[in-house]
Amino acid sequence: MSELHDPLHPSDAELSVEVETGTGALRLDLVRRLAAEALGTGLLIVAVIGSGIMASRLSSGDVGLQLLQNAAATTGALIGLILMFGEVSGAHFNPAVTLLDRWLGTTSNRDTGLYIVAQVVGGCLGAVLVNVMFELPAVEWSTKERSSPALWLSEVVATVTLLLLIQGCVRTGRAAVVPFAVGAWIGGAYWFTSSTSFANPAVTVARTLSDSFAGIAPASAPMFIAMQLVGVVVAFGLVRLFYPHNRSEDAS
Repeated sequence: MSELHDPLHPSDAELSVEVETGTGALRLDLVRRLAAEALGTGLLIVAVIGSGIMASRLSSGDVGLQLLQNAAATTGALIGLILMFGEVSGAHFNPAVTLLDRWLGTTSNRDTGLYIVAQVVGGCLGAVLVNVMFELPAVEWSTKERSSPALWLSEVVATVTLLLLIQGCVRTGRAAVVPFAVGAWIGGAYWFTSSTSFANPAVTVARTLSDSFAGIAPASAPMFIAMQLVGVVVAFGLVRLFYPHNRSEDAS
């Protein structure tokens, strides 16, 4: 009976090709996957920063409406990007996602390191691109300070819940809903976390390059990233707590 497929207890091999827990069902070579991670992260940054700039210009003086517009655009972009690249590279677009996958044993050390480099480089290039698209300096360091214990705690919460959502969906046979679940969750987390849910070290680095509604001052970024990494550690423990077995472990 252990050889039968059990969607509620996927093996590490099955998880290793799923969206955001692996490196893509198409099993493409590393170069293609890295290109997808870089482009996907870059386009995510274009959506986050670009919608923030557009919202500020169209809804000047109404910060609540600006945040709503920024969140809506990010939600839609995330859904589209994960659908676009999920089978190609796993559509991580986030070093936190990649690190957790490594710790859970579904990606390799080589893929983890190179994915993170591709995500950070792609995100920074995306920030430069979106600045130019809106006729701003290609690199314009953000002056938006985001520094307080409440914001740092929010980044832990945002990262933990995002990662737990992804792993919970995939590890219970619902990988197909991940694009929609992640997009909707991030859209909501813009509103229920005081930090507006960065939850992504590559995105945090890239957002320092744009002095706009979605930016973060370089001096504020290190603590955001540190809290995101704390979130990865907490998420690892919670995944092991709530989803402790895989099919290979249960086989007898």
